Amino acid sequence: MTIKLIATDMDGTLLRDDKTFDYGRFEDLLDQMEARGVKMVAASGNQLKQLRSYFGPVNPDRLTYVSDNGALVTHKAEILGEAPLAKAQIKQVLDWNTQTQAHMENLIVLSGHKGAYVSNHATPDIIAAVEEFYPEVFQVEKFMDIDDQIFRLSLVWPPHEDIKDKVRQLRDIFGTEMHATGSGFGSVDILSKGTDKARGLRELSRLWQIEPNQMAAFGDNGNDLEMLHYVGLPFVMPNAEDFMKLRVDNIALNDNNHNGVLDTIEAILAGAYDAKLS
Repeated sequence: MTIKLIATDMDGTLLRDDKTFDYGRFEDLLDQMEARGVKMVAASGNQLKQLRSYFGPVNPDRLTYVSDNGALVTHKAEILGEAPLAKAQIKQVLDWNTQTQAHMENLIVLSGHKGAYVSNHATPDIIAAVEEFYPEVFQVEKFMDIDDQIFRLSLVWPPHEDIKDKVRQLRDIFGTEMHATGSGFGSVDILSKGTDKARGLRELSRLWQIEPNQMAAFGDNGNDLEMLHYVGLPFVMPNAEDFMKLRVDNIALNDNNHNGVLDTIEAILAGAYDAKLS
């Protein structure tokens, strides 16, 4: 069995801590992959526009994107699949947050087609922090009045908060209707039911007739687990937390700051992991 699709998370995985990667080497690998008919997929919690911006130096149209943690799947200008939240679901989460978390003053960010949305009470410092992750940020008076498809509702807590506990709370309350996942940087993402990065890969599997055991994937955080468990050749980054290394068989050849994804893709293309796929 040969690999026909390689998917990678971005933050803490392909991206160095300074949000860059080795563009020249990546472009060389893309050339090799295209010659062999191997698809390259960026799978991230980031919005599509932000995700594409990372690949500006190598032509973003050469990749396929699973953005907003699986809620939107695109290739070039074509939407291949989408799973927005219903307004009623958004209201449920906002009501829960108001009733149980108001004293925490956590940040609420809604991610949609047109941009990201935060409260008009957000300070300039908060807006600047949000803009590090979202190219277009709009302040609104009422979240329920937003005229946009919302793919993801993010609740961002202070660094000292236990995000795994927040994920458990939200899954206990909304698990039959929505999906909650930790997304790094103190954030918990709420998505429509069954929406995660594996859902995006399932959509591509159906469209391209590529089996899961013909896929490889890289990740470093809890929101990557469904994707890593779905593919035949999963890799967790050496810089990931220990709980990830306990749940994924293979460790990438180096960390995110030292070309770990690129080193490992190179090894995959050279046949170093063929025995694991037989």
